[in-house]
Amino acid sequence: MEISETSKPFIIAEIGVNYYDIATKEDIDTLEAAKLMIKEAANAGADAVKFQTYKAEKLASKNSPAYWDRSEEATGSQYELFSKFDKFGLQEYKELADHCRTQGIIFLSTPFDFESADYLYDLMPLYKISSSDLTNLAFIEYIAKKGKAILLATGASTLGEIEEAANTVLKTGNKELCLMHCVLDYPTDYEDANLNMIKHLEAVFPDHLIGYSDHTRPDETMMTLTTAYLYGAKVIEKHFTLDKTLPGNDHYHAMDPDDLKMFVNNINLLQKISGQYYKHPLECEKESRKQARRSIVAKVSMKKGEILTREKVTFKRPGTGISPADLDKVLGREITKDILEDDLISWHKV
Repeated sequence: MEISETSKPFIIAEIGVNYYDIATKEDIDTLEAAKLMIKEAANAGADAVKFQTYKAEKLASKNSPAYWDRSEEATGSQYELFSKFDKFGLQEYKELADHCRTQGIIFLSTPFDFESADYLYDLMPLYKISSSDLTNLAFIEYIAKKGKAILLATGASTLGEIEEAANTVLKTGNKELCLMHCVLDYPTDYEDANLNMIKHLEAVFPDHLIGYSDHTRPDETMMTLTTAYLYGAKVIEKHFTLDKTLPGNDHYHAMDPDDLKMFVNNINLLQKISGQYYKHPLECEKESRKQARRSIVAKVSMKKGEILTREKVTFKRPGTGISPADLDKVLGREITKDILEDDLISWHKV
């Protein structure tokens, strides 16, 4: 799969590891919960779902402190948090990838170690690399050499770091790279979303597609994601849940199926109203051109042989007579037929 320039954004519903809490809420096993979330994301209009593939011991030291909002997620260390959600392996992801095919949606999962990058290769068409691995150049190079398209998140990074990561990909011969604007703060305050960075990345890296990975709380009209699309994001990714009220992890800043449907509807409406680039009258305006424009109209009745002067005419609808734009062409002419007050002036009468 190539990442391509299209009019509609590629929408990724990031399930991440939220299915663990959904399983508890619905009293079903975690695999069934993940499948349920896939189905709901597909029905709501996502192009892809994305999970996170890691083992806590390969991802974080046991002393790694929390960096999220502790009032929303009380877990005190990264290692402790990740240990709660690292039970899936190759067999589970294979089953989820198969289920995605039955639902008509693309399976993705972010690998966080070399082993998962290897076994996910056959299950998905592209790789997503987390902002946390932007400076992990050996890992980026390893994935890039696999030759699949890459979504590279850029949260908490400098332009220099992004450039170095992008060059690491390009040096492998892999040209399929999308840079994802992202703010590495959970949740991201609206004033910190900085969607203008999408335009900046596009200006600095014109040879790459630009996307957006969102961590703000869903707003009522999904304006944040919609604006990201309008600012040029070709890939839109946001955490996904079935219950935004669930405590902990990624539910509190995730979109639910209704939010996703609203965003998709926004995009569909924008597609309809954007229309053509070249300015010309549309077919739907054909009758309006005739009826809503003005014509040169007799202000007074005139007899054959009179000279048409400015004082004798005005401009009224409909526009089926002589256009006011041609006024200079008719003034000074001799009337060839009687004209009544309020008649449209026509060429066969002057």
